[in-house]
Amino acid sequence: MTVVGILGGAAVLATLMVVLRPAPPVREPPSRVPFVTTAEANEVSGAIPVNSAGTVRPRAEIDVIAQVSGQVASVAPTFQSGGKVSEGQTLFRIDDADYLNRVQQARANVAAQQVALLQAEEEARIARAEYEGFVRRRAGDPPGEASPLTLKQPQLEAARAALARDSATLADAELALSRTEVRAPFSGVVRTDMVDPGQFVAAGQSVGRLYADDAVEVVVPLSDADAALIPDLWTLEAGDGDRSVQARVFSEYGGASYSWSGYLDRAEAAVDVQTRTIDVVVRIPDPFAGGRATADEDGSEVDDGRRGPPLLVGQFVEVLIDGTAPGRYFTVPRAALRTGNEVWALRPDSSVTIVPVNILQRTDRLVYVTGALEDGQAVVLSGIQFATEGMVVRSNLDGPG
Repeated sequence: MTVVGILGGAAVLATLMVVLRPAPPVREPPSRVPFVTTAEANEVSGAIPVNSAGTVRPRAEIDVIAQVSGQVASVAPTFQSGGKVSEGQTLFRIDDADYLNRVQQARANVAAQQVALLQAEEEARIARAEYEGFVRRRAGDPPGEASPLTLKQPQLEAARAALARDSATLADAELALSRTEVRAPFSGVVRTDMVDPGQFVAAGQSVGRLYADDAVEVVVPLSDADAALIPDLWTLEAGDGDRSVQARVFSEYGGASYSWSGYLDRAEAAVDVQTRTIDVVVRIPDPFAGGRATADEDGSEVDDGRRGPPLLVGQFVEVLIDGTAPGRYFTVPRAALRTGNEVWALRPDSSVTIVPVNILQRTDRLVYVTGALEDGQAVVLSGIQFATEGMVVRSNLDGPG
């Protein structure tokens, strides 16, 4: 065998080995289906909550003012900062000796004027009788009309006026005497006090502040969108007792959350020129009854048997007002809301459907919307920046595998 033959055979063998070599296994390309994180859209009913915040203020607050001058004789133990007083309770007394003397003097003057009036009436009666007798004796030659002075009418009117004057002086003296005892015009809490026994106070001097304890108020700023959610907002009449729009206020105390029930009393008369918000007033009755402990997640009340703290003036609170009840609507996490007011929802086959929604309300965690969603339907929170209709994804419901 020649060298050429050997080389030719080797070439043929090599060619056959290449041709007859088994093909390598086909590998599938790695999956390009994106993985997304989802949450559920929840169908809810009832009132949509309108959330805001504000500072507690008194329903009514007054300066306690001395109406007469004098030395303070006594002060009620409860008339001090933080003390509670009842309607009609005496807060402090001014020494009334001078005012008693004025009353007694005025009464004496009235008694003297009453006697003077009786004398004037008797003299006028006698003068009238004498004139009528004179007229009868001059029947053939009747005299002219008697002058008022002849009949003692001016003297009688002067006596009546003097009695009226001294009676008014007596009434003033009695009024001043009654004002030496300063009483609370309503049940309330003493905010400040500036009076002590022995102190001299002048008429018109403020000696403390008192606010009503039957109710407090919170002024709540709302955007026009939030205000539009409140039913019949502009028909509410202040103080008419209409409690149709319920509200609750929340505050932290000692690391726990407490709530107090109230209602929307009225809307303020003008838009705030700086914030362009509409201020509404929430009234909370009986703020000193104590708040109810609430659950952290949903604000529901928890009966733990403990009396909560009072709702104090100046306290900053979160406010939740019951808005309209539009029927069928949904809550989705804020992260599910996309630009253009869209939500990317998942069909059962894990494909994306783009759902336009109408936003009813936003909170820190949730958005309240209406749209073509289903209760419990998965909505995309993260994992993709863009979506197209029918796009297939994997989700945390399927697992990352």
